[in-house]
Amino acid sequence: MRELWKILNNVIHKSKGKVCYPKHFTVEGKENDNMMDVANCFNKFFVNIGSDLAEKIPDVGRDTGNHNFINRNLSSMFLRNVEEKEVIQVVSACKNKTSRDCNDIDMILVKNVIECISKPLTYICNLSFQTGTFPNQMKVAKVIPVYKAGDKHDFTNYRPVSLLSQFSKILEKLFVARLNTFLEKNKILNESQYGFRSKRSTALALLDSVEEIANSLENKMYTIGIFLDLQKAFDTINHDILIDKLERYGIRGRVLDWVKSYLTDRKQFVQLGDFCSLLLDVSCGVPQGAVLGPILFILYINDICKVSDVLKLVLFADDTTIFCTGDDLQALEQEMNTELKKIKSWLDRNKLSLNLGKTKLMVFGNMGTNDVEIKLDDKIIEKVNEIKFLGVLIDDKINWKSHISHVQRKVSRSISVINKAKHDLNKNSLRILYCSLVLPYFTYCAEVWGNNYKTALHPLVILQKKAIRIIHGVGYREHTNILFANSKLLKFQDIVDLLTVQIVFRASKDNLPKNIQLLFSKRVGVGYNLRHTQNFKVRWANNKRKRLCPSVQGVKLWNNLGRQ
Repeated sequence: MRELWKILNNVIHKSKGKVCYPKHFTVEGKENDNMMDVANCFNKFFVNIGSDLAEKIPDVGRDTGNHNFINRNLSSMFLRNVEEKEVIQVVSACKNKTSRDCNDIDMILVKNVIECISKPLTYICNLSFQTGTFPNQMKVAKVIPVYKAGDKHDFTNYRPVSLLSQFSKILEKLFVARLNTFLEKNKILNESQYGFRSKRSTALALLDSVEEIANSLENKMYTIGIFLDLQKAFDTINHDILIDKLERYGIRGRVLDWVKSYLTDRKQFVQLGDFCSLLLDVSCGVPQGAVLGPILFILYINDICKVSDVLKLVLFADDTTIFCTGDDLQALEQEMNTELKKIKSWLDRNKLSLNLGKTKLMVFGNMGTNDVEIKLDDKIIEKVNEIKFLGVLIDDKINWKSHISHVQRKVSRSISVINKAKHDLNKNSLRILYCSLVLPYFTYCAEVWGNNYKTALHPLVILQKKAIRIIHGVGYREHTNILFANSKLLKFQDIVDLLTVQIVFRASKDNLPKNIQLLFSKRVGVGYNLRHTQNFKVRWANNKRKRLCPSVQGVKLWNNLGRQ
């Protein structure tokens, strides 16, 4: 498959290539073409991002605040021994990435020799757990600056991509497997957190939010949504606060010593082409690109959900959205202003920086939503009609017009690429291109935005038919039903229906997050028909947005399965 993609990328003129940097950068207002100096400036900038932001946050004290929201867990976590078979399984499950760490080792090399090194590697992992020590050689990160936007000569317009030791990833995966078992068993993580957790996704986080808004509209109420922007959230985590929280959650003794060791004495260097900077210490934050880092972050932010009894929070890692619902818009505005101050106070105590300029407000309601004004630190939060939320454009009418147009533009470009490649590739290769360049736009969170009116989705249906005709090399008048069948590809509406029914299937197994599971009510006492005992109650909905939600539309599809 790797060789096939090399050919496909060559045909469509897509190449990763080597990262190219300008011949000079602007350093302290002057041009500098000494790449070693520039690499050191990059490293200093990246290392200080978190600490510089944290210093600007008001020192409001933390001891009196955080303990109020975290109940001390009486159970403690223990680390079971690692077996050689487990190490081999963990390595085998790793992706075949060619990116090399600070030791110039990639995962493919490790996978090729794992049978030979599994015994000593298992010994090292067990020794690490038994002594509560994370090896220093695994704490060094190689950082590659990746251009974002703006002036390419300004190093502030680059983001860091950290490449950690391959063996660090293996040890972290072993620890995370044990940590996740403890967290799930003790129900530590809040139900509103959808990031970096098993059986959760951006689609479910988006669904939770949209169902909340749709219920509000159904009941002729208003919902105010605040989409918070946390600046460099992973970089500003305070280690002392994190350790204190972990101890209260039940991560104590040697396990906590291991986490402390993991966080301290970390170093990084920047590689800029052929030049490498000096090593610098990393004093705060959790490692970017790490396996354990995201789990530590969601534990760090976990208790924000207990700050308010009024607000509904939906979190996906550092993407934090708060909702407040009520039938009186003026009273709702006052309530949101009050509760938002509590959120800001929690952020300050926990050394997390809120970017008010990028934090946005949206009001969902059937009428008269223009006069809402939400303030924080005497600054008015900008009210918008649409915003990109978890990769999907959501608007204040939740009709998904903006997102459908966005998908239409992206798919059109991808189909143009496939069309240009049709003379050089066979049918199977064109199908692979379709599945890689087009299908992800059709499937991403489509169970939420794809349940829509046919007229709204018609442009996407037309584009999909165009793509399938290109794959089969037929004219624009050719019927597509047989083409989809021969290609073993689903039509767009079938994709949406499948994704939607999968949610209801999980509901039938009580296998959804609690917030989503509560949207579905099973029928009881239907007699002896076992199939119908798995049916769900169809919720009556007057509002058109609610009627199209998976909690209504999905249930109808599910209940009809036995009749088809």
